[in-house]
Order: sequence, then structure tokens, then C-alpha cells
Amino acid sequence: MVTISNKEPCDGDCPIKKTASIIEGKWTTLVIRELLPGKKRYSELQKALVGISPKVLTTRLRMLEHEKLITRKIYPTVPPKTEYELTTLGKRLEVVLYAMAKFGESLGN
Repeated sequence: MVTISNKEPCDGDCPIKKTASIIEGKWTTLVIRELLPGKKRYSELQKALVGISPKVLTTRLRMLEHEKLITRKIYPTVPPKTEYELTTLGKRLEVVLYAMAKFGESLGN
């Protein structure tokens, strides 16, 4: 069982710090949110995330792939088609995003 305690320093082994290091980057949680329903192409993600630059989207997708939270599948077509999908591990972040959404609702406007 995981416990939340402030009695010990939050060092590299701290589970909250590990999670925060992945999802704290700007746009990261929103990229994950967009992939929760299923596979999406790069262009679909860019359209859904109004204001994200191509460089930031690419950086976030590469980081999430490196962390094994998403998979990338490239189809050998012209032009190339690339799809992104959450892994089983990535789908486990749904409860985190749900908790964030509930907290955000409690804040009101």
C-alpha cells in the first residue's frame, strides 16, 4: 500500500516526485487526456490541443514514449501516417487525471 507522508524527504524514490516528474511539463497531462479514448494521429492531437507548438507536441510525445506511457506506430504510406496510443501503464494515469478534473470542478470559475 502506498502512503502519503511528509515525515520522510521526497527524494528520487518518492512516488509522488516520480509521477510529478512525468506529468508536470506544460501540455503533458492534456496530451494524455486526448489519448484516453484511444489512438490518435499527430494531426488530430495538434488540432485538439489549441495553442501547442509542433515542437512542444513532438517533445511531449517522445518523452511519453520514452517513459513507456504511449506507443507510436508509423505506417509506411505516402505521406507517412503515425498513430499514438496509451500503453497499459499510460492508461493508469486516467485516475490521476480524473482526480485533477474533480479538483478543478471544485474550484469553480
